[in-house]
Amino acid sequence: MSRIAIVLFLLVSGAVSAQELTGTLKKVKESGTLTLGIRETSIPFSYLDEKQNAIGYSIDLCAKIVEAVKAELKMPNLTVRQIPVVSQTRVPLVANGTVDLECGSTTNTLTRQKQVEFSHVTFIGGTRLLVKVKSGVKEVEDLKGRPISVSQGTTNERVIKGLSDKLDLGIKVLNVKDHGEGFLVLESGRVDANVSDDIQLMGLRSRARNPKDYAVVGRHLSYEPFGLMFRRNDADFKLVVNRTLSGLMRSGEIEAIYAKWFDPLGAPLSDTMRTAFSIQALPE
Repeated sequence: MSRIAIVLFLLVSGAVSAQELTGTLKKVKESGTLTLGIRETSIPFSYLDEKQNAIGYSIDLCAKIVEAVKAELKMPNLTVRQIPVVSQTRVPLVANGTVDLECGSTTNTLTRQKQVEFSHVTFIGGTRLLVKVKSGVKEVEDLKGRPISVSQGTTNERVIKGLSDKLDLGIKVLNVKDHGEGFLVLESGRVDANVSDDIQLMGLRSRARNPKDYAVVGRHLSYEPFGLMFRRNDADFKLVVNRTLSGLMRSGEIEAIYAKWFDPLGAPLSDTMRTAFSIQALPE
């Protein structure tokens, strides 16, 4: 074989190798299915409507990513499967390959990054309290010796338990499986507060029988940057996810999606979120 032939062979081989799929994209191409993890009561990010269809802010963002994956793989008829996840199962199901993309309300933390990867930041919130107006609770200090509900396996659980110890409040913690159950035990009077991210508490309040009976109170007890989760060490899929989100941020379309879900809750786009979108609107 001549030197020219060898060079051409190497160039062609390199081009073929560069086109080979890896990670999630390879898995999806071979199986013909992309699996999304959805939440059933995480308002307004991912929850079930009256017809049991998953809707919400994160669901809309994931729908954009699904279309990008279809285009990337040239698979317009790609099957999209949805699996319900809760706080305790979402990280393990992404890490073990059961879920390809989690479309929920998960805080990006350094500890979780040991197991999974996160997209660009899609929302920024903080831990607060949902209480009955007549309870008299205004701040976490008012919960001294009183019972609260919090979803097990969340950053909110860690925050409230840490504050209870630090401030010697003796808060009685009732762990629940999800946001819906957390509200139900508050509604029934079993606890005096439901602890979660502020925007999700606003969502729960909006769907209560008598929203005016409830209030989201107190200062922010934590910093909670949300992102969409997928498996670690998957650069090609990460690029598809973040390229899609950056495009939405550059065009301003993400602001319209944001307004659709958050404006009805009285939580319009904040200066902090506008800045986050601007910073992450990476050029092509």
